[in-house]
Amino acid sequence: MLGNHVRRTEQLAAGRVPRPELVIWPENSADIDPLRNPDAAAAIDRAVAAVGVPVLIGAVESPPAGGLRNTAIRWEPGAGPTGTYVKRRIQPFGEYMPMRSVVRLFSDKVDGVQRDFTPGTEATVLAMGRARVGIATCYEVAFDDTVIDTVRGGAQLLAVPANNATFGRTDMTYQQLAQSRIRAIEHGRAVLVAATSGVSATVAPDGQVRHQTAQFTPDALVAQVPLRSTTTPATVLGGTVESVLAALGAAGLLAAAAQPLRRRRATRTRPGAG
Repeated sequence: MLGNHVRRTEQLAAGRVPRPELVIWPENSADIDPLRNPDAAAAIDRAVAAVGVPVLIGAVESPPAGGLRNTAIRWEPGAGPTGTYVKRRIQPFGEYMPMRSVVRLFSDKVDGVQRDFTPGTEATVLAMGRARVGIATCYEVAFDDTVIDTVRGGAQLLAVPANNATFGRTDMTYQQLAQSRIRAIEHGRAVLVAATSGVSATVAPDGQVRHQTAQFTPDALVAQVPLRSTTTPATVLGGTVESVLAALGAAGLLAAAAQPLRRRRATRTRPGAG
């Protein structure tokens, strides 16, 4: 997989399209840990030097001790890895196995996940050229908080690196694209979706999909997108509006449920006619 992304980036650098200001690779695009493997690091160095701009590399870090880390690495020409974001919302039954001993009672396939991932803790925003890029890795785009605190942290542009290959040709990748469109509208930010097996896309701040690839088709998208620093009500209020609406809805249900009880009490206490 790493070789595919190296070749595609070198093709991008060949001059058939204007040179971009930054490049986004998908989640797990470096399937060999480049922070520990010199050959993987050298291949990435070669591709980044060819394109001449910062590249966001999706990698699985495998430190000698502790859990794996699903990491997005800012890789710069001549400087190598200069910043990282570690995925905070890791996927149960995919990146870690909850209740492993209990699940094993039903299937020994639980041991296919041999080493759990460790979640990150910080909403890191990475400066890439002129852009401050916030990252919601794959599954994270479904959660309000992981996007809100990234935008609050100064993200002018959102990147959604994803690896949807294990879902095949299902609608999952289109569901994720729809979630990315919602985040664009909520926060008034362009969103760049980079997926290993598609669908990759560029989404405008109004939620419109400007460019889109097909599934399981090698491709690269080159687009101009706006950088935004303004805030929206969704960015400022976060989940407050949802909480208030949920409370009002619960209060309405309670009030509706209490109506028959009040009517029965009124009927029992009404004096009879003489």
